[in-house]
Amino acid sequence: MREIEAIIERYGAQRRHVISMLQDIQARFHYLPKDALMEVAARVRIPLIDLYSIATFYNCFSLLPRGEHVIKVCLGTACHLKGGTRLVEALERELGVREGEMTPDGRFSFETVRCVGACALAPLVLIDERYYPKMTQRKLTQVLARLRRPQPAAEAG
Repeated sequence: MREIEAIIERYGAQRRHVISMLQDIQARFHYLPKDALMEVAARVRIPLIDLYSIATFYNCFSLLPRGEHVIKVCLGTACHLKGGTRLVEALERELGVREGEMTPDGRFSFETVRCVGACALAPLVLIDERYYPKMTQRKLTQVLARLRRPQPAAEAG
C-alpha cells in the first residue's frame, strides 16, 4: 500500500491528476487493483464509481491482472485478412492460454484489438506497446523466445 500512497503523494492527491495516478498504478502492477482504487478514491475524495468509470472507459487500463509482457494482436480488417487469427491461434498454443488470459507464471497475457491504425504493417502485433510489423508465426516464436530468456542483473557500481 505504500507504493500507492507514494504515487498519490507525487500528484498531491489532486483530482485533476487522477488519470496520471491510475497510469502509474497500472504501470507498477500491470492492472488496477481494487485496493488501489479504493485508496485513490479515499485520498482524492472522489467516488469509487467515478474511478471505475475512468478505468473502464480507457482501454489502456485493466481491472484484471495482466502479465509482465502484454501482447496485443490486431484483428482489424487488414490484419485479419493477412493472418491475424493465425497469430492468435499460435499464441494460444505457444503460451498455453486463451485470448484474455495470463500465463500461470504471470509473464505473459494477450488480447486482441480491433485496429491500431497501421494497416500497411499488417499483420501487426504489439508487445509492451512496441510494434512488430508484418508478423509471422515464426517471427512471433522468436520474439517470445527472447522475452522468455532471463534478463541479466544490473551491474552494481
